[in-house]
Amino acid sequence: MIKVNVSINSIKEAIAALSGKTVSVKLNLGRNKFVTFPATVSGVYPSLFTVSPFDKNFLGKTAYSYSEILCGRVRIQEKSESKTQ
Repeated sequence: MIKVNVSINSIKEAIAALSGKTVSVKLNLGRNKFVTFPATVSGVYPSLFTVSPFDKNFLGKTAYSYSEILCGRVRIQEKSESKTQ
């Protein structure tokens, strides 16, 4: 049995901290299929959160539950805004 150090409440707090920020969303669609797209976290609710993709033609799902992060179906990573010149 694997003990998990991450809980739903800690995931909720982490997503709430990303609200309004630019993130990279990686979705596991199964059978070694992944979709990665840039977005902003637009809404944080008690049982789910929503993201707004930068691509307006994106036809995928944009609302996810916190348990999808816990089980590894969705990964969200904050994008750094640093530019090198």
